[in-house]
Amino acid sequence: MINYDLTKIRAIAFDVDGVLSRQTITMHPDGTPLRTANIRDGYAIQLAVKLGLRIAIMTGARVESIRTRYESLGMSDDIYIGCKVKIKTYEEFVAKHGLADDEVMYMGDDIPDLQVMHRVGCPVCPRDACPEVQQASIYVSHLNGGEGCARDVIEQTLRAQGLWIMNETAFGW
Repeated sequence: MINYDLTKIRAIAFDVDGVLSRQTITMHPDGTPLRTANIRDGYAIQLAVKLGLRIAIMTGARVESIRTRYESLGMSDDIYIGCKVKIKTYEEFVAKHGLADDEVMYMGDDIPDLQVMHRVGCPVCPRDACPEVQQASIYVSHLNGGEGCARDVIEQTLRAQGLWIMNETAFGW
C-alpha cells in the first residue's frame, strides 16, 4: 500500500518507457521503436480521467504513437512528448492546472525522472526501476513497468478516494 494520504492526490503523471511500457523496445526495420501497452493500465487511465483525476504523460520519446494511444483513452491536454528536462514540463503542468506539489503523484523509473520525483508529494515507481529511483520513491509497485504498475497506483488512489467501482462508469470504456 502507498504510505501517503491519497485523498489529496488530484493528478498522476507517468513516464512512458519503463513505466507504461516495458524497459525493452522492439525496433521496427525502419528504426521506429515499438512500445508495449498494458490493457489494464489503459482501463485504469481512462476510468481515472472520467472520474476527474488529472492524468499526464511526460516522456522524452518523440513518437506520435504515444499521443495516439493516450488520446484514445480520453486524455488530450496533458500528453507531453519529447521532454528534454522533465522538471520544466512538470512545472508547466502544475502551473497550468493550479496544482500544489503534494497533490501530485509521479511514477518514473530512471534518472531523468528523479528531479520530478524529488519535487512531488507522492513519488512512486515500478518494481524494476533503477536503484536511485526506488530510493526516491515512497512506494515501489509489486509490478514491473509495462505490466500493470500504473493500474496499481491508480486503483489505490481511486479506492482511497472512494471512487473505485462506485457506479456504472466503471463498467465501460
